[in-house]
Amino acid sequence: DVLDPERLIQCPYNKHHRIRACRFPYHLVKCRKSYPEVAKELATCPFNARHLVPQADLSDHITKCNDKGFIEQDIVNQSSGFQREQMNAVSTWQAPPCEEDWET
Repeated sequence: DVLDPERLIQCPYNKHHRIRACRFPYHLVKCRKSYPEVAKELATCPFNARHLVPQADLSDHITKCNDKGFIEQDIVNQSSGFQREQMNAVSTWQAPPCEEDWET
């Protein structure tokens, strides 16, 4: 199960490290410091910082990343919400009282 916090994930810096999903972000920070040479060769996915892939494979990963759909849906939801707010906005502007009487 992808959402299981106890599932084991393989570390991108050291293939022998298997970390529980709930601890994975902390492990990435620690392991990055321990393996600076490997870190230079990896690129971070723009959709999920937990996805570290070889730099040469980043564009391929971006096109196939499952998390891309979540980001795209958020963008659609935000823009459609903004449009709805604009359509529902009611002007509160009122003309100032007029002191002139054009009939006289």
